[in-house]
Amino acid sequence: MKVEAKFYEKLNGNRIHCCLCPHNCIINENNFGKCKVRTNENGKLFTINYGEITSIALDPIEKKPLYYFKPSTYILSAGSFGCNFTCSFCQNYSISQFRARSQFLSPKQLVEAILTVKNNIGIAFTYNEPSIWYEYVYDCAKLLKETEQSSSVVLVTNGYINEEPLKKLIPYVDAMNIDLKGFSSKYYNDICGGSLNPVLNTIRIASKICHVEITNLLVTGENDNIDEVESIARFLSSIDKNIPLHLTRYFPQYKASKPPTDIKFMLEARETAEKYLNRVRLGNI
Repeated sequence: MKVEAKFYEKLNGNRIHCCLCPHNCIINENNFGKCKVRTNENGKLFTINYGEITSIALDPIEKKPLYYFKPSTYILSAGSFGCNFTCSFCQNYSISQFRARSQFLSPKQLVEAILTVKNNIGIAFTYNEPSIWYEYVYDCAKLLKETEQSSSVVLVTNGYINEEPLKKLIPYVDAMNIDLKGFSSKYYNDICGGSLNPVLNTIRIASKICHVEITNLLVTGENDNIDEVESIARFLSSIDKNIPLHLTRYFPQYKASKPPTDIKFMLEARETAEKYLNRVRLGNI
């Protein structure tokens, strides 16, 4: 469903400045931003993925991964299409980089589903990037909290969002898993199509307001070095030594063909991170 987007300003010549994420796209008429879901029509910004759900499932909370937020429970997980990153190793590229088949669910319908599914603690916006699904995520999270305050709202996100929209949404969010791709601006620019500092800022803000866990995918030949792991651990410990860090094993996906991450290196990476953090886990082993 197409709806008018939030967080934009009109420019001369019917151009639009989208203010949702740090790309700060300047979008000409009839063009899309980098996320491929926000478009300029007649000098107004619209989002085309409102309520469009491509994937929905009841998942263990640990699959997000969130190991220290309501462990051993299940959460309804939903995703749409589109992303503001272009990671070459994306495991969900069929919905993040392309417009996949979807089914519309209104916020009311999704909230009804959340509250009727058995053994469910709430909703996780995941699979693709939830920040570029902003209008729907915000409306659903707000309605859910107004309907049943005890239900949990979770974001599994790359953290690439500007401060104003983040601060408006986060009062309705209970937990976030933020994917910190690496600790190098070059890596973010060359491999992910973004930049590092805005993600670090999201982590700083979110960790003061809700439960936060961090995932770092260790990609063979790209960011699988001890110095970078140590930098990530140092940064997180400067905020809170109890922030959980998930060091995750990479496997070839999408455009990435290098071999899976060496397990010996992963064990060494965990040992290094544990010098600074109290909760370090290995994933995809």
